[in-house]
Amino acid sequence: MSDAREAILERIRVATADGPSVGSIPRTYRVATRPGIDVVERFVERVADYRATVARTTLDGIGLAVADALAQHHATRVVVPHGVPRPWLADAAVETLADDPPLSHAALDAVDAVVTGCAIAIAETGTIVLDAGPDQGRRVLSLLPDVHVCVVRAEQIVGDVPEALARLDARRPLTWISGPSATSDIELSRVEGVHGPRNLVVVVVDETRV
Repeated sequence: MSDAREAILERIRVATADGPSVGSIPRTYRVATRPGIDVVERFVERVADYRATVARTTLDGIGLAVADALAQHHATRVVVPHGVPRPWLADAAVETLADDPPLSHAALDAVDAVVTGCAIAIAETGTIVLDAGPDQGRRVLSLLPDVHVCVVRAEQIVGDVPEALARLDARRPLTWISGPSATSDIELSRVEGVHGPRNLVVVVVDETRV
């Protein structure tokens, strides 16, 4: 097998000996949003395309927006990472559960919803990225509850994936979310909630548009 491999490679080397030198391949990617693109509007549009629910509010309105999202999904027991600001849940008539000590998978599966922040959001793909920061908690928190309410600030929204990668720490546990969990079988029958929450509510906080 080794002799055959070497013979094939030698034939390739001989055949390409007179060809042009390729040289180094440039690996430069755009890491800044193209001028003229409103990343917040693009993000809202893309997130809605994924069948997620989008609520837009100001900094002072986060509590009401989160409370409304939880009420619409009849969520009464909500797990909250320790870094989530208290005002986010101040208007919600719910029982909040801390993940300290860490809740079991069975306990997380029994709660109705989770409320988190995010590390960054991508306008072009409608993607939210979590990196297990204090307002996001462990990855499993965003996977087991049936409803995920995620608060995204306008300044966290970037244009595209290269721009997001330039800002993220690849050493952290990154979770990339594009809409509610969904898959389809060979007949294209859509099934939701297989790999994560069936319902995603994105609360976009933008002082300039509300």
